[in-house]
Amino acid sequence: MNVFVSVGEPSGDLHGANLVRALSARCPDAHVHGFGGPRMAAAGVKLLYPLTELAVMGVRRVVRHIPTFFQLADLAEHSFRTNRPDAVVLIDYPGFNFHLAKRAHSWGIPVYYFVPPQLWAWRRGRVRKVRKWFSGVLTALPFEDEWYRSYGVPTHYVGHPYFDELAAQQLNPAFLATQRARPGRVVALLPGSRTQEVAANIALMLAAATRIAARCPQSRFLVAAFSERHATTIRPIAEASGLPIEVHVGATPEIIEAAEVAIAVSGSVSLELMYRTTPTVIVYHMGPLALWLARRLVHLPYITLVNLLAQEELFPEVVTSQDDSERIATEILHWLNDPVAAHDRVTRLRALCDRVAVPGACERAAEFLLNASYSQNRPAA
Repeated sequence: MNVFVSVGEPSGDLHGANLVRALSARCPDAHVHGFGGPRMAAAGVKLLYPLTELAVMGVRRVVRHIPTFFQLADLAEHSFRTNRPDAVVLIDYPGFNFHLAKRAHSWGIPVYYFVPPQLWAWRRGRVRKVRKWFSGVLTALPFEDEWYRSYGVPTHYVGHPYFDELAAQQLNPAFLATQRARPGRVVALLPGSRTQEVAANIALMLAAATRIAARCPQSRFLVAAFSERHATTIRPIAEASGLPIEVHVGATPEIIEAAEVAIAVSGSVSLELMYRTTPTVIVYHMGPLALWLARRLVHLPYITLVNLLAQEELFPEVVTSQDDSERIATEILHWLNDPVAAHDRVTRLRALCDRVAVPGACERAAEFLLNASYSQNRPAA
């Protein structure tokens, strides 16, 4: 089997790597090439370009890279012609991946979305492109599957691949033992995986941490930095705050496990916080204009996957353009000061997790793709 995969973000790189491993386990001679990151390369993908290095947000940043995106689309189309894949599998990153879908479709190549973009949240009109250019969508969330089907898009529900990663995680026992031996009540700070997210949210998180420490002196803070570059940015700010705070790279699961409560930027990490039943406040800081636009473009009661799955606000959401650190601190202190409230939130998170956190999405997706390829290539009777 010959598959072209395109991934443009770190979380997609993780899911793409797990999907490739599942494909290779079932079809050892599978050839996978395309765009991705280091995890996909480690899984055996022949990278035509490390696209995750262009995980950009914001209009100005995207415009700056437009020539590169066109060059990469041409590179992909050349691959479609000269090394025709049995399927093109796209993972999120709709701005660029829609262009690849259109070009692959024009060559008659089946195109599938694995971890599709959240069109049900905003810019819903783009679902017409999915219906036109895609052979199917491998959906990650129950309500997502229903939404795509309501627009006439063929779907196959596989579940969220993030739960595959969580089920396979091996936590670092030495890190956990060290943290648990230290006094204090641990508050996790998760400022996001994108550089722009970190820059936009870390000051608000530290302002909330200052308020928490003032009213709960035994609290201490662990920051989960996605990369050493992020950690280098965060450490001077953290040190200047005077807080009892540590910044760690590559320890996000352990930090979540060690923490009583957390403050996190909105993203797929909310699923891990649910999985480890950590009461969390979700934050997202943006400029006034961006916030104004978001409130008019997003047509959902919540921004967080956990809340959308629960259909209630299990994780309080603070989406703001101001210093709402007092509001964040109040939510966290409520759980730190009220064991009954904290236990109730943990219990409700555990019930939701038992209902939705079913691993095996990558295996189910791989099986579907192999069956689809076999049906496509089977000689006519």
